[in-house]
Amino acid sequence: MITQNPSVVSLSQLALAAKAAGDPLRMSVLKLLGQGAFGVLELCQIFDIKQSSMSHHLKVLSQAGLVSNQREGNSIFYRRPLNTGNDTFSVWLRELFRAIDSSLDESDNSAAVDGVLAERAEACAGFFARHADDFREQQDLIASYEQYGDALATILDSLGYLPGSNGNSGYALEIGPGEGAFLQTLSERFAAVTGLDISPDLLAKAETFCHENSLNNVSLVQGDTRALLESRKNDEGFGFAVANMVLHHVPSPKTIFTEVAALLAPGGTFLVTDLCRHDQSWAKDSCGDLWLGFDPADLSQWAEDSGLKEGQSQYSGLRNGFQIQFRLFHA
Repeated sequence: MITQNPSVVSLSQLALAAKAAGDPLRMSVLKLLGQGAFGVLELCQIFDIKQSSMSHHLKVLSQAGLVSNQREGNSIFYRRPLNTGNDTFSVWLRELFRAIDSSLDESDNSAAVDGVLAERAEACAGFFARHADDFREQQDLIASYEQYGDALATILDSLGYLPGSNGNSGYALEIGPGEGAFLQTLSERFAAVTGLDISPDLLAKAETFCHENSLNNVSLVQGDTRALLESRKNDEGFGFAVANMVLHHVPSPKTIFTEVAALLAPGGTFLVTDLCRHDQSWAKDSCGDLWLGFDPADLSQWAEDSGLKEGQSQYSGLRNGFQIQFRLFHA
């Protein structure tokens, strides 16, 4: 019996993949999926085609191994397959994606993409507007700050950001500070801290927290990382940035890595605390989650694609079945 070497791709497999990719629309879809995952209806909206036609194209790409899918509650999202192998097909596929990403797409669908992402952001902002007064209760359904706050402080200590060093530790950014609990920890360790959030209601609560705790070196900004990057083109980069339990609310998580990488100063650090991939779909309705956590390998790939180097990782299981990942990435 002859066993085929898994590192050798067959011509029939390569021909199937090449044929699947050899269509302008499908290449445009693959290029878009380089930005993150999208649902069928979102893709139909972006490319202005019927659902039956888009489903056919996705089936062709899926059968050829060019896309994979993931369930988010009752919805199916399509994405590029996680590709970390060194076999012949994986290497070929990475080169294909690299060529697609560097190519000019004559059909400009950026406005349609922005529209889809804006709809996701509006849904998230709407949830927090409705639940600003019971934010802590919603947060406690999955993981309260008290369950992981000490671990965050320990990570900062291990990086040399110690309490009382705020006079010479540079600038820090927290994306999505919520009611502001971690801002106090940052305020004690950095000369200046920026809290960035899309929710005016939560920013108002964070402002109250900062006032009550005399956090005079904290400034609060309403907006997202794209807007902050635009406004800080000529400013000094942040030495430290953190997103605590935020990515699963973000319309395009991969984009956060790209934009934070641009916001960091050389040698800066990005700390991501978020849920590992799970199947508790009730979190979408009860907690406003857009994504059911993330595979650690996805975060690693997004960081690598944005030019960040992976640092240490920690994982902590919770009694309710969720697992938190603490991930460090360096510019």
